[in-house]
Formats: sequence, structure tokens, C-alpha cells
Amino acid sequence: MLSRSSFTSLVVGVFAVYVAHTCWVMYGIVYTRPCPAAADGAAGAAGGCVWPYLARRPKLQLSVYTTTRSSIGAESNIDLVLNVEDFDIESKFERTVNVSVPKKTRNNGTLYAFVFLHHAGILPWHDGKQVHIVSPLTTYMVPKPEEINLLTGESATQQIEAEKQTSALDEPVSHWRSRLTLNVMVEDFVFDGSSLPADVHRYMKMVQLGKTVHYLPILFIDQLSNRVKDLMVINRSTTELPLTVSYDKISLGKLRFWIHMQDAVYSLQQFGFSEKDADEVKGIFVDTNLYFLALTFFVAAFHLLFDFLAFKNDISFWKKKRSMIGMSTKAVLWRCFSTVVIFLFLLDEQTSLLVLIPAGVGAVIELWKVKKALKMTIRWQGLRPKFQFGAYNDSEKKTEEYDAQAMKYLSYLLYPLCIGGAGYSLLNVKYKSWYSWLINSFVNGVYAFGFLFMLPQLFVNYKMKSVAHLPWKAFTYKAFNTFIDDIFAFIITMPTSHRLACFRDDVVFLVYLYQRW
Repeated sequence: MLSRSSFTSLVVGVFAVYVAHTCWVMYGIVYTRPCPAAADGAAGAAGGCVWPYLARRPKLQLSVYTTTRSSIGAESNIDLVLNVEDFDIESKFERTVNVSVPKKTRNNGTLYAFVFLHHAGILPWHDGKQVHIVSPLTTYMVPKPEEINLLTGESATQQIEAEKQTSALDEPVSHWRSRLTLNVMVEDFVFDGSSLPADVHRYMKMVQLGKTVHYLPILFIDQLSNRVKDLMVINRSTTELPLTVSYDKISLGKLRFWIHMQDAVYSLQQFGFSEKDADEVKGIFVDTNLYFLALTFFVAAFHLLFDFLAFKNDISFWKKKRSMIGMSTKAVLWRCFSTVVIFLFLLDEQTSLLVLIPAGVGAVIELWKVKKALKMTIRWQGLRPKFQFGAYNDSEKKTEEYDAQAMKYLSYLLYPLCIGGAGYSLLNVKYKSWYSWLINSFVNGVYAFGFLFMLPQLFVNYKMKSVAHLPWKAFTYKAFNTFIDDIFAFIITMPTSHRLACFRDDVVFLVYLYQRW
């Protein structure tokens, strides 16, 4: 059986291999090997090179059409919404147009955008060298419930209407994607025909011109830019909706990276991620530049490692724990309560699974630690559980006295603040339901004054003149994660109160370090 140190070394070794493998894969994505025979034009033609059609500098035109069908064969039943003559692939632009919404789309149907890049002065379906790409302009999502003032916002009639609306809101409805982001790969890159990258190949259309093979302009729709915040509910009375069409050139390396990221987001949705969960992942890629994105990857990898090691050492510490000498039971109970409340709050706010899953795992561990701290055993009498609590020895009773003394004075400050904050929010803030208000009130108390519940443990440490009874290995890993959370607080979407709590934890750990020193 592996010792704990060898198991930790194994985990760290696997982690290092994983990071190295990921770096190698990322290098393979952003770097594409050019055709080796491209230096000699004649040899390149015979050597299987694929040349860029854009190198001929053709005069191009960009056209955007909308239709309710996913495929078109002619110009019937389609609407031209944008036409850019003398299209310059090097020039960035953004234009907003009004799009007519057909009756079929207003009745929970789908509307598609067909984007054509073709020779100027020729209709797309008459141009043999045109390229096009299709993207839905609508998506289905459950609308966000309306928030109301719980004291003054509901009469009996309004409550019935709200209940009807709530049942209707459980069903997905059609939403309008108000942004369409286009890219064209502008590098005059010569591909090796025998080893075309699979990710780019599906976007390529090739033509034979004389003795050489050329690939037509690579047109790409950036689906990562379709964010939930830009979605608009389509009502049956809506006849026109705005569509912002933006264009920018893109390099080959970024194009390949973006294709892989879009495929990854699509895979998450196939595994059951909702539109909102996928949107959180999109935000990581879209709202940060590539260098910061690389930093985010390494930070996230180390966060995962420290999370695992912290959970492992915390469980090992409490598994061996037979005595509560020097440990504040009140602090353990509070940590359990606050962790469960935070998990329920994040669940109610429909927070990203990137935040929700670790919070749920932490809540389960805290519940198990309460069972150990209270020396609780559960015996089943049929289907009815019976709880039994162990007795404390004299040293543990002394610790409990210090613990109770600290909680007595702390309650004089904490309870009025929490009750006052809950009353203020009830009068001045709108909520979806009474449950939402209750969870928000609890979690605001946890976030705002939760660090006060660390005072009993600090007080016990002071009275006993020792911190040797604390799980310092787990604390160390959690401290690393706390500082990593400070970075994530600006990257991943989360409630503001949860973001501020990340910085509060820094202060608590520094106090523990001072006591140890």
C-alpha cells in the first residue's frame, strides 16, 4: 500500500505530466507546418501544396441573408439584411441592421443567417468560387424569473398571475441572438495537402486553377461571442429585431484555437451543460486576451491540484481526529452551516458549475466533519435514525468553555447585524421568492460577518497558547487556493458577495499565520 507521501508525489507527478501534455497539444494547435515544397513554386505545384486564393487579391463582396430554412437552393424566400461591396478583408467593421422576424420565428421557430463571401458584382448562387457559412440567429432558453418586492409587490391577483407566469417560464422559449461575429483567415499560408489540419479542413473549399490547387477564403463565425447577456426574448408581437454584424480578420493559429474551443463548448452542452453554464466558459475565452488566457489555464490547473490536496489532507486529519482538544466546535458548526448556505445560494443564483461543484463537495465534507466534532453516531431502528453523542473529557470541556465564552460576546454583535441586514433587504431589494430572500439574507450574513465566526477558534488558540492542534497542511493548500481565487474572482462570473468573500479569506489566513509565528 502506498504511503501518504508517495501518494502525494504520484498525484503531483501525474499533474506535471498532464500540464506538459496539454502544453504540447496547445503548441500543435497554434503551430501549423507549412508545405515544405512551397519555397519553389513549380515544385510546390507538383508537391501537393495548397495555395491561398486570397493571394490573387480578388475583389470580394460580403452578403448576409436570413431565412427560416437551414438550407437554400435559390434566392427565393430569403431576405438580404447586409451587403458590403468592395469588401476589404483587412478592415475591421461593425454595423447594426434591423431584421424582419417571420411569423414562424415568432411562434417559437428558428431563423438562420447565411453569410456569403463571393466575387463582387455576382450573385452568390451564380458564383462558383463563393464560400458561405450558416448560423442560427435564435436559441432556446428558459427566461429568467421576474423579481418582485415581497412586501408590496404581490396582491392576491398578482400572486395568481405570478404563479401562472412561473409555470410558463419553466418551458424554453425562442431568444434572439443580437450579435453575429464574422472572421476571415487572412494569412497567405501554404498548406501541405498530405497533412491538412482536420479542424481547419472542414472550413476549407478547394478549387483547381491550372496546375495548382487553391483554397478559397476561410470564412468563420465566432460562436463564442454569442453571450447570454446579448439574448432577447422573441415575443409574438415582435416584427423587427436589431442585429449587430461585426467583422475582424483572424490569424491561422487563433482560428484553429477558436475552433477547438467552440468544439469544447459544444461538447459540454452535449453532456448536459445549460446555455448559461456554457456561457460562463465562453466568457473565460472571449473576455480575456490569449496571454491572460494561458495564465488562466495554469492557474486553474494549480487550483485543481491544491483543491485535491487540501481535501485529501483535511479528510486525513479529521479521519484520525479522536479528541476535540484545542478545536472550536462552534467554529466547525458555523463553517458547516455557512458552506451549505453558500452552496444553496450559488444554486439559487444559477452560478457556473465551475464554482458550484467545488462548493457542493466542500459542503459534504463539512457535514462529515460536524459528525466527527460532535462524536455523533447514527443507529437505525427500522427506518428511523437514532443519534447518539459521545462524552467530552476534562481537557475537551475546558476547550468548550473557551469556545462558549467567545460565542457569548460574539452573539451580542453578530445577531443584530444579521437581523438588521435581512430586514433592510426585505424592504428595499427585490427577490424572486421568499426562499430567495431567506437564502440571500443568510448568505449576506455569512459573507459580511462570517469571518467573525473564526474568532472563537482564534480565542481558543490564544487561551491555549498553541496552534499545533490545527490541520496546517490542509490550511496551507487552502491558502494557496485562496490567493488563486483572488485571480478567479475577476475571470469567472459569480455574485459580487462571493467575489468579496475571496479577499476576506486572505485576511483570516494571515491572522492564523501570525498566531503560529
